[in-house]
Amino acid sequence: MERKYQPETLAVRQAQPRSQYNEHAEALYLTSSFVFSNAEQAAKRFSGEEDGNVYSRFSNPTVTSFQERLAALEGGEACLATASGMSAILMLVMSFCKAGDHIVASRGLFGATQQLFGNILSRFAVRTTFVSQTATVDWEAAILPETRLFFLETPSNPLTEISDIDALVNVARARGILTAVDNCFCTPILQRPLEYGVDAVVHSATKFLDGQGRVLGGAVVTTKEKVEEMLKFMRSAGPAISPFNAWVLLKGLETLKIRVEAQSANALIVARWLESHPAVARVYYPGLESHPQYALARRQQKSGGAIVAFEVKGARTEAWRVVDSCELLSVTANLGDVKTTLTHPASTTHGRITPEARAASGIGENLLRLSIGLEAPVDVQADLERGLSSV
Repeated sequence: MERKYQPETLAVRQAQPRSQYNEHAEALYLTSSFVFSNAEQAAKRFSGEEDGNVYSRFSNPTVTSFQERLAALEGGEACLATASGMSAILMLVMSFCKAGDHIVASRGLFGATQQLFGNILSRFAVRTTFVSQTATVDWEAAILPETRLFFLETPSNPLTEISDIDALVNVARARGILTAVDNCFCTPILQRPLEYGVDAVVHSATKFLDGQGRVLGGAVVTTKEKVEEMLKFMRSAGPAISPFNAWVLLKGLETLKIRVEAQSANALIVARWLESHPAVARVYYPGLESHPQYALARRQQKSGGAIVAFEVKGARTEAWRVVDSCELLSVTANLGDVKTTLTHPASTTHGRITPEARAASGIGENLLRLSIGLEAPVDVQADLERGLSSV
């Protein structure tokens, strides 16, 4: 009987092929193409009749290793990696939706995802209805005869709203609708949506999977059959991840568990401190008992994660004062890094959506988002205190 390994073992041992040099670390194959022994083999490889690498736009040994390792961590059959998280979402939609189809998505999506669904896909007659992240009945009410996909982030960006994955899957499955979950915030270390019957898990690998702000990447984990369908889009449209980026991400997965667990523990400390601060109006963090979906988060996630959002008492002026007073934290819109990052969502990550859409998503001018890293929490608190003390 084949042994079933734990996630931390899979993260360092899964998909570790060796060449004739018998190297210990995974090899990096930077080649753009691969040679064939003869014309017949070339023809079979290009047609798909024979397995093997052809061209790094859609087949590369290093990329394959990253895909196999991430699929194992998520508990999926297969994975297809892309150049970024947004290209992973685009590949998913373009592979399974066509003109005239309809998507139901959360209002709490990342700003660029809202732009893609609301403003870009609509040009190609793929419509999207945005609904409450947390009200399953709203998702059910939004279904049309042409609905093909439920798409959600849980926790959401930046308010960490939690969707009931099991309930949404049951609604979608009863009507033959695909479900996709952006698992960027939790990673497979804290949450595995496929175990709830989700059809596909999407990642911006740029975030926690890398964890050190080095490279861009994206991925979709799903069934082998669906990966084969997405591969048709990959071969023709070419949103491919570079072998170097895949190699960096492959190595990032090795430390994913210890990083995410430590960052989550630090985040809870910072979130509790913020909740008690007189200059803070509200804190959004699934690990706090005050979070509206605290009980659901405890059921679906192993911990609250590393993202903490909070509202400063006041408006944009006060929020920006907190940002501008920081000397240690990195003021950047990226997240998932070992270095704590701080951003003002209304003017950065969600700055390109309409004020009405921001209001509907609950993103006010006084909201700030933290992605907690591996610094000592007391140092993060001290840096934030510089600005908060003046509010």
